[in-house]
Amino acid sequence: MATQTQGARPQRRHPPWLKVRAALGEQVHDLKRLLGGLNLHTVCQEAKCPNMGECWNHGVATFMILGDICTRGCRYCAVSKGRPMELDLGEPERVAEATEVMGLKHVVITSVDRDDLEDGGAGVFAATIEAVRRRSPHCVVEVLVPDFQGSAESLRIVLEAAPEILNHNMETVPRLYPTARGGGDYHRSLELLRRAQQWAPDIVTKTGMMLGLGEQEKEVHQVMHDLIELKVSILTLGQYLRPTGWHLPVARYYSPQEFQYWKEVGEAMGFRHVESGPLVRSSYLADRQFASLNDSTPTL
Repeated sequence: MATQTQGARPQRRHPPWLKVRAALGEQVHDLKRLLGGLNLHTVCQEAKCPNMGECWNHGVATFMILGDICTRGCRYCAVSKGRPMELDLGEPERVAEATEVMGLKHVVITSVDRDDLEDGGAGVFAATIEAVRRRSPHCVVEVLVPDFQGSAESLRIVLEAAPEILNHNMETVPRLYPTARGGGDYHRSLELLRRAQQWAPDIVTKTGMMLGLGEQEKEVHQVMHDLIELKVSILTLGQYLRPTGWHLPVARYYSPQEFQYWKEVGEAMGFRHVESGPLVRSSYLADRQFASLNDSTPTL
C-alpha cells in the first residue's frame, strides 16, 4: 500500500487567534483508546482538527469510514493519499458501537474519496447510517459525502438511508479548483447539492468553505449566491491552515472580525445558519448548527 509523502509541517507563525489548547483530559484519552480498539478513524484526529476536545466533550464526533487513504491528491487536506486497502465491511457496526458507547447525540459520518469503488462507497455510507439508527435511535446523523464522481445513483443510495443532514463541502471558489482540489469539479459539487435538495427536501443540506487559499471577495460572494440559489441551509466558513510543506501555502490569514463580516453577509443572503470563524471546521459543534434551524424562520 503506497501512500504519498507530504513533507514536514511548515514553521510559519500563526496569528494569536489561531492558538488553542491541545485536546487533553482523561475523557479524550479514553475515547482515543476506544477508537483505537475498534480500529476506527475520525477526521478529528486524521485532519488534526483544533476543536477535537471541545466537540467530543459536547457529544459530537466525526467518523471517517472507507479507510484512511484517499484516492485524490487535494493540496489542502491532511489525510494520507495513495492506494486504499480493501473495504472493511465490519466498519459500519463498529461506528455504531462507538457512537453508542460514547453517548453521542450528533454523529457526523464522512469518508476519504474512494474513486476505486463503483459506487464511491455509497453503500457503506448507507449501512453505517442504518447501523447507527439501530443502536442510537435518538442520535442525529449527519453525512459529509464526497462527490461520488457525479453519480446520481450513489447519491440516491445515501439519501434513501435518510440522514438528517447531507453535507458536501464546496471547499473553495471555482478558480482555485484546478490547483487545490485535484479530481474535483465545482459544478459537479453544486449539482450534488441541487439533487439532494430536489430529491429529499426534508433532509437539511449543508456545505463549507475554507478562506485563505487566495480567493477574492467577489468570488466568495458568487459561491454563496450559487448556494442560496440551491436553498442550502447551513454554511460553515473557516481558515485554511497548511498541514505540511507539500500543501498549498496560506495566501492570507483572516481576522475574527472578517469572519464575523462573512457570517453577517451569509445571514443577510438567506442562509438559515452560518458558522464562521478562524477555527471553524465543517462539523464544529454540528449539533448546535442543526438545533439553530428550529430556532429560526426559513428565509429561502
